[in-house]
Amino acid sequence: MTEQHMIQLLQKRGVTVEQISEIVFKLQKPYNVHLTEQECTDSVMAVLAKREVQYTLYTGIALDELAEKKLLPEPLQSILEADEPLFGVDETLALGIVHVYGMIGLTSFGYLDKEKMGIIRALNDDKTSVHVFLDDLICGLAAAASARIAHQNEHAPDYSSKLRLD
Repeated sequence: MTEQHMIQLLQKRGVTVEQISEIVFKLQKPYNVHLTEQECTDSVMAVLAKREVQYTLYTGIALDELAEKKLLPEPLQSILEADEPLFGVDETLALGIVHVYGMIGLTSFGYLDKEKMGIIRALNDDKTSVHVFLDDLICGLAAAASARIAHQNEHAPDYSSKLRLD
């Protein structure tokens, strides 16, 4: 698998890198006035290049597709069709992406999972397809790309001058 394969897989499910990048930009722009949309796209692509992220996306998307085709065993099929609120496995899977970039990714994930901005809202509200996993995976992907930018922000305050070496 490559990131290009993942882009095609996401597009097949109605998600573009640009839509994810828009979310990343909204998350990070308040903390980085120099941030560009291209940097957000680059960050999304860097996260997509990680094999563990690719495997996670592939697994969640496959489960959504199997649920759409009614190929899952019961009661899992019914749980996914209902998008059962207590299921939680969708969020657990997505956290595998988030943890690649630390705690800031985790807090961003929680915010996105609650706010459901942009394509995340569209996936969550789509009644014609099953996106139980995909909406959370996009939250995870956007949160990880956002955290990656935060960790690389060269304009962030440097507190090293406050170090006391007694």
